[in-house]
Amino acid sequence: MEAPSAHRAIAAVRIATSVFFLLFGEYKVAGPEFAHGGFQKYLQDYIANTAVSFYRPILSHIVRPHAVFFGYAVGVIELIIGISLLLGFWVRPACVLGIVFLLNLTLAAWWDAGHGVPVWHYFGARLDTLPLLLLLIIFFAVDAGQVWGLDGIRHPRG
Repeated sequence: MEAPSAHRAIAAVRIATSVFFLLFGEYKVAGPEFAHGGFQKYLQDYIANTAVSFYRPILSHIVRPHAVFFGYAVGVIELIIGISLLLGFWVRPACVLGIVFLLNLTLAAWWDAGHGVPVWHYFGARLDTLPLLLLLIIFFAVDAGQVWGLDGIRHPRG
């Protein structure tokens, strides 16, 4: 039986979204530049300028001392999410991982827009994370791996 067009559309968007995560993760893991320098630059800016106040101690005391590890971890997490979305395999757990990951990124960079600006500026400055976050919520809610994915083969809907 063929899946309804809405389910096929969600599957196509899931697969397209996987490309973003695969591209983001690949460049971070394939070479040392991000983990051995690039991540530290982002981290310093997050701590000094853009992280929400309650999140700064986490970045300072947990992430910064292990910056190289977390630099590679960011890339690996993005690759895991991308592979999962591409194959439609363990999509729900990958979505939870992605939601937590993107919430962390949002907390770290929330003040990118500055302080005291209109509220829409904060959301506008997070257009690199919030749309992906919303897509992952949708993929989780509809169990997006069921159509054109291995989740549909492993555990077909009843």
